[in-house]
Amino acid sequence: MKLGAFTVVLGDLPLGEACRFLAENGVDMVEIGCGGFPGKAHCDAARLLADGEERKAFLDAIHGNGLEISALSSHGNMVHPDRAAAKKYDDDLTNAILLAEKLGVPVVNTFSGCPGGCPDDKTPNWVTCPWPDDFSEILEYQWNEVLIPYWKKKAAFAAEHGVRKIALELHPGFAVYNTRTLLKLREAAGPVIGANFDPSHLIWLGMDPCAGLRVLGKAGA
Repeated sequence: MKLGAFTVVLGDLPLGEACRFLAENGVDMVEIGCGGFPGKAHCDAARLLADGEERKAFLDAIHGNGLEISALSSHGNMVHPDRAAAKKYDDDLTNAILLAEKLGVPVVNTFSGCPGGCPDDKTPNWVTCPWPDDFSEILEYQWNEVLIPYWKKKAAFAAEHGVRKIALELHPGFAVYNTRTLLKLREAAGPVIGANFDPSHLIWLGMDPCAGLRVLGKAGA
């Protein structure tokens, strides 16, 4: 087992200093935020894709401190009903996948996203129960017309670029927020879809993290 940390918590430090601090405190691997909600303090994927020297300096800051990269993170809402917001998050995720390919990183972490309740919505609509029937109709739209088509395409894109797993964090407010919804999307979009398992979110939902791990099995990242 290797101990990892999310460098975003040290975003006020340059990457090299953050990595040195983590290594000195027993960390073996780092997850690097490169877009979406985690921001780009330590990794602007578009810039690194365009500049080989910057990529080398980026890797030197990590490997020079004896660390490995566990995953790149671009948590966002790529299926946001606001098309401009969705495009921004999708561009960040696409660049994260392309950068992961360049760096040989097999995992990219993100959220499933949450669509609106219908094509005319302006904000996401998180539905957690199927009744009254309005909610069932929203879920049918979100899953069959938005989520599954998006993730089938993105999972195929990731596989084409050497990313072994798109690991979705199970988080309240997004369509994939528990083990059942993760496995539902994985069944529809394929085994590239997996779980970025943060037990704290499941505890908030009243779930047993150990039971969740047993259910997820190989779907866990």
